[in-house]
Amino acid sequence: MDVGDKEFEESAVSDTSKIERGYSVTPWQVTGVVDYNKIVKDFGTRLISPEIIEKLQKFSGIIHPLLSRGFFFSHRDLDLVLDAYSNGENFYLYTGRGPSGHVHMGHLMPWFFTKYLQDTFGSRLLFQITDDEKFLYSQHLS
Repeated sequence: MDVGDKEFEESAVSDTSKIERGYSVTPWQVTGVVDYNKIVKDFGTRLISPEIIEKLQKFSGIIHPLLSRGFFFSHRDLDLVLDAYSNGENFYLYTGRGPSGHVHMGHLMPWFFTKYLQDTFGSRLLFQITDDEKFLYSQHLS
């Protein structure tokens, strides 16, 4: 982590907010005991329900191990996508990564799950390698 990264980290998460929450989650580290329900609320997502897991299993024949083990626990509109697919509508997947260093498990796990979704639903995939956000905070990464 260089000086630009440290400045971004400090500006993104103030000490006050960490004290209020009792934990801190940044792109570089996690400290404290994380309140996942608060993260779901703060990010405007919803917990993945047993009904969503059942729908995925109906379409794929399996429950993906990363889902059954709780690696993915919340979503944004996955229920709407699955309902639309049930009614004959197609959808595409969108993911990617920023140039934050070497590829690691934190990158691979969502890619594996995205591949499962792509194979299950025959969806097209848009994979963006973005540079703009990293450039603003750490020019050596772009």
